Amino acid sequence: MPRPSFGKNRSIPSLNAISLSRIAPTSSSRTFRTFGSQNIAMASEPSSSESATNPPCPPDTAETTQKAQSDETTTPEQSAKPKLPPLTDHEFRQYNRLAEHMDLFHNHFRSTWNMLWGACTSGKRPGGMSLKAFIGAGLQFVQQLEMHHNIEETYIFPVLAKKMPEFRSGKGNGAAELLRQHKEIHRGLETLQEYLRKCKSGETELELRVLKTKLEGWGTVLWTHLDQEVETLGAENMRQYWTVDEIRRIPM
Repeated sequence: MPRPSFGKNRSIPSLNAISLSRIAPTSSSRTFRTFGSQNIAMASEPSSSESATNPPCPPDTAETTQKAQSDETTTPEQSAKPKLPPLTDHEFRQYNRLAEHMDLFHNHFRSTWNMLWGACTSGKRPGGMSLKAFIGAGLQFVQQLEMHHNIEETYIFPVLAKKMPEFRSGKGNGAAELLRQHKEIHRGLETLQEYLRKCKSGETELELRVLKTKLEGWGTVLWTHLDQEVETLGAENMRQYWTVDEIRRIPM
């Protein structure tokens, strides 16, 4: 499945190319603020109706993600970072702008994934959703996530990579972890799209147990990526590399 491309002569698209009318902030929205080595995620509790519509990510995915995060070690580069004075509230908002904006889009992807995964684990589609709408939502998820990654890799990551090793490209394992995650997610999206297209055309009948197998192989890396990318763009990390004026000029 080829990724969408943008010609060199076209203006730089915003991440808002994915309609914000479809991506309203959800109750799972998190804004990361780091105090020392402790990350504190501020979130409101979801309502019972939201929980029913968007069940939580698979337990195995959440547990694996937490284990992966707990196993992370501090690199020499991280140890060498100078200890900076506390940010004022205004400075924090400026430095945290990219993280908040990114998490808005990521919450949309989390919500759609949870809808698909919830149907697979419960054995039934959300109430009132037709088969056609369910398949369409899955295909739209693939298209929007691919577009999101393409915009990041073409226009945003190269700017961030000038100062941040977390966004540098390269061949194979030479690429930063976030970009390697993109490749793994892309392979999962290809598998999901191929199956859903066959279901849409009538070539095969949609079976939720089969759909589950198309999701579970890359759920862990997706959820890890959605959280890790936002945290990397958080205020305490960004201030290590950029001034407030530079942050304002980064396109997003």
